Amino acid sequence: MSDLLRIEELHVGFATDAGPVPAVRGVSLSVAPGEVLALVGESGSGKTVTARSVLGLLPDTATVRGRVLIGDGTREPDENVLDASPARLRALRGTHAAMVFQEPSATLNPVFTIGWQLTEGLRAHGRGGSKAERRSLAVEWLAKVGIPDPATRVDHYPHQLSGGQKQRAVIAMALALGSRLIVADEPTTALDVTVQAEILELLHRCRTDFGTAVLLITHNMGVVADLADRVAVMHAGEVVEQAPVRDLFAAPTHSYTRELLSAVPDFGTGRRTMSLTADDGTRPVVSARALTVDHPGRLGRKAFRAVDAVTFDIRRGEILGLVGESGSGKTTIGRAIAGLTPVTGGQLEVFGAPLSRRRKTAGRIGYVFQDPATSFDPLLTIGDSIAEPLVAHGRDLGAKAIRARVESLLEAVHLPRTHADRYPHELSGGQRQRAGLARALALRPRLLIADEPTSALDVSVQAKVLDLFGELQRELGFAALFVSHDLAVVEQVAHRVVVLHRGRIVEEGATGQVLGDPQDDYTRRLVAALPVPDPVRQARRRQPPVQEGVAGV
Repeated sequence: MSDLLRIEELHVGFATDAGPVPAVRGVSLSVAPGEVLALVGESGSGKTVTARSVLGLLPDTATVRGRVLIGDGTREPDENVLDASPARLRALRGTHAAMVFQEPSATLNPVFTIGWQLTEGLRAHGRGGSKAERRSLAVEWLAKVGIPDPATRVDHYPHQLSGGQKQRAVIAMALALGSRLIVADEPTTALDVTVQAEILELLHRCRTDFGTAVLLITHNMGVVADLADRVAVMHAGEVVEQAPVRDLFAAPTHSYTRELLSAVPDFGTGRRTMSLTADDGTRPVVSARALTVDHPGRLGRKAFRAVDAVTFDIRRGEILGLVGESGSGKTTIGRAIAGLTPVTGGQLEVFGAPLSRRRKTAGRIGYVFQDPATSFDPLLTIGDSIAEPLVAHGRDLGAKAIRARVESLLEAVHLPRTHADRYPHELSGGQRQRAGLARALALRPRLLIADEPTSALDVSVQAKVLDLFGELQRELGFAALFVSHDLAVVEQVAHRVVVLHRGRIVEEGATGQVLGDPQDDYTRRLVAALPVPDPVRQARRRQPPVQEGVAGV
């Protein structure tokens, strides 16, 4: 059987004001029917540019050389996407290869129902027969990808589906057109571990049930270990290593691959870089007793209870990990502590002060937001953004002293002083996140709230940010609320863990105890859903337990 996709000596560059910038240099890859090839590497390594070239989705500023050949798996692929006309590209997209993007909310049209968008693809490619038959096919494919009550959900709009359901709908659109190849660009990055597990299971089924091949772009090495047959590692636009997944994890040959794998937090190893400096005899930095937060209803709807009577403390010098699925109340708790969200009921004290005296504590709290791209004013330089807390809280240092303080903070987070004069769009995601940490530390806070500070980062950048976080915490001794859905990261940094489910605490305790021997069923599901970055261990985790009396059957 022949390959579905073969990329030969692909070169891609982009025209900029400063001249041409090479993004992909001589990449050669192939994907066979039913095979999953994972393409890994840091941001800027050329992964997404390579993936987009498969479907001719590169912008007009791109200069492309080489060949991207697509076939049907029965003969040698001979149709070069790079030479295809716009009309031919439209015909190939969906029927031969389909793209699944990282953020399904940005992929789906918010003003059309899921069913309309699925049937429109069938209609545009002359599939499915009559309107009623196309609707029937849409319901059938929504059922096949595991969307509950598909006959009803077919008439729902994207905002009425969860993140995982939207991603399933996008995959259904690809499969309904008979695509033999799915190009999945970070398909699970924005999802919780349980939803991620569902999407990974669906991609497994695409391969086994439908014979679909997958070109998987990801920085999550646990996902690679769980799903991939082969791995290609990209660095600076080049493929530096290709190998079967087990060989690559067991014995990587390239120095960059070894560096990449060494940066991956390995859940279950119990590593923790932070040192606890808490004093049990002092008053907690944060004390919550039956904390309740309701979000007001709109358009006549009832209020939604986001946080339901939770009780916890954060001690001086302690890092408390807050984990749970989206909608469990994690971010709401962080915002309530910072005074950004009003509290409905219960008691919340920060530095011993209740809400009525919160203005006296505001300057002692730092906040690292989840998305560094949207948490900076695009019209301000990085230096001005970092200086803003100093100015807002009346630190009358003078322009020279503020500039010196900003440059000192940039150095503390391992960024050059010259980055003070750059704008947010001129920094990478990891650099923006480090700049966000510098801004949060500008007032030397006693409490730091970090909301998913590593969720959008590559593993190597994530490792640097976590090392920096630990280094600064040891130096400054601040307490921290670390909000994350990445249990491996929480295991590495947190002293204690609180597990939230639907606004309630279901389990809490020392990190090793909660994550190593969970007692609550929900916590056990979270732990079981997290893929580990080891193909052998992950394969064992996927195997169903052998029941007594049926072994060997």
